[in-house]
Amino acid sequence: MITRKRPVAGVCVLLAALTAGLVALPAGAAADEPTGRDAPKVNLLLDVSGSMRARDIDGQSRMAAAKQAFNEVLDATPKEVELGIRTLGANYAGDDRKEGCKDTAQLYPVGPLDRTEAKAAVATLTPTGWTPIGPSLLKAADDLEGGNGSKRIVLISDGEDTCAPLDPCEVAREIAAKGIGLTIDTLGLVPNAKLSRQLSCIAEATGGTYASVEHQDELTDRVNELVDRAAEPVVTPVATEGADSCAKAPTLKSGLYTDREEFGQQRWYRVDVLPGQELRASVSVGADRAMNPNHGVLLRAVTVHGREIVRGEAAGNGRTDVLSTGLRYPKPEREDDDGKPAAETVCLAVTHSFSAGAGVKTTPGLPLELTVDVVDGPDGASDVASFGLGRGWWLLGTLVLAGFLAGLLWGWLSRWRFAVWRTN
Repeated sequence: MITRKRPVAGVCVLLAALTAGLVALPAGAAADEPTGRDAPKVNLLLDVSGSMRARDIDGQSRMAAAKQAFNEVLDATPKEVELGIRTLGANYAGDDRKEGCKDTAQLYPVGPLDRTEAKAAVATLTPTGWTPIGPSLLKAADDLEGGNGSKRIVLISDGEDTCAPLDPCEVAREIAAKGIGLTIDTLGLVPNAKLSRQLSCIAEATGGTYASVEHQDELTDRVNELVDRAAEPVVTPVATEGADSCAKAPTLKSGLYTDREEFGQQRWYRVDVLPGQELRASVSVGADRAMNPNHGVLLRAVTVHGREIVRGEAAGNGRTDVLSTGLRYPKPEREDDDGKPAAETVCLAVTHSFSAGAGVKTTPGLPLELTVDVVDGPDGASDVASFGLGRGWWLLGTLVLAGFLAGLLWGWLSRWRFAVWRTN
């Protein structure tokens, strides 16, 4: 018995050593350090007007689907996010339009989340009155005042605003003009063209997104995504205007840029890349109105003489409202440069094949977001990125070595046990 316990102990020691080796490997990223920014804030703005009684979402009412989605979102909200819930049309059931357009209330205050309390508040909601989107947006923005963290309103509605002339689009533009860094994302619960235009306009005014959702799980996933996005570092995109040729294109530095591209158009931008640097670029094109299915996005890196260097492309079938692709171009070092090396001008060309549905306006063009990053390129084979595996190369190598050593040990143990068996 003693001789059989020793090999097992040896295997345990080997596994412990391998585990310690894996733990000692360089981490992919250091632990998050304090940034000095306030906690990100999200205000969920829910339409509780009478039309939310309609039973057309997975066999249940729109209100029931929204409640179920909210409960799941509350369970998944990151602990660092301060979340609040505001309602519109939840309290006044009368016919006085003036009173109905005042019907907005903070159901749960923006702050550290008590999930039990927030769920209890959501459970009390009953579809009631009007749809005062404009006034509610103003109040929702006031709920998020103060602090320097990211701020986001997620508006969920099944109908257009009923309180004109206070135009919700103008309200959103007014909020954006305050420069408080607040983003409004909108979700429509019915595939209605007029509702889609209004919610798209609201989102576009603050750099937010619009999506139409027709199922409860889609609503849950989308709201979760937007709440998670609030916790990400805030990057303010810079508006730019691409040209119709490389020669006329603006020269961009590393950063995030926004533009609009007309249908059937090509947008050009220029980036200077020094020897030893790597250009990393990505582009996202959003369908902010009804589009035909089957479309694509193409991003090309081209020399000033028109020779294509590398490309990235993506195809879609209409199931998502954003299509993205990217590329990488490492420029090698030049050993014959005695003085300051000259930069190469790389032309980035963006093309999309979206087409508008019948009766849909084609102007303005579709919004695009371009990310440009010029970094130090791979330093020969010693840079693990050159293998295309990132820091995962070290883990892969360690696992291969561990497997090799375990195989040798197992073979030795098998031969030893066989020899003991023959002796006995």
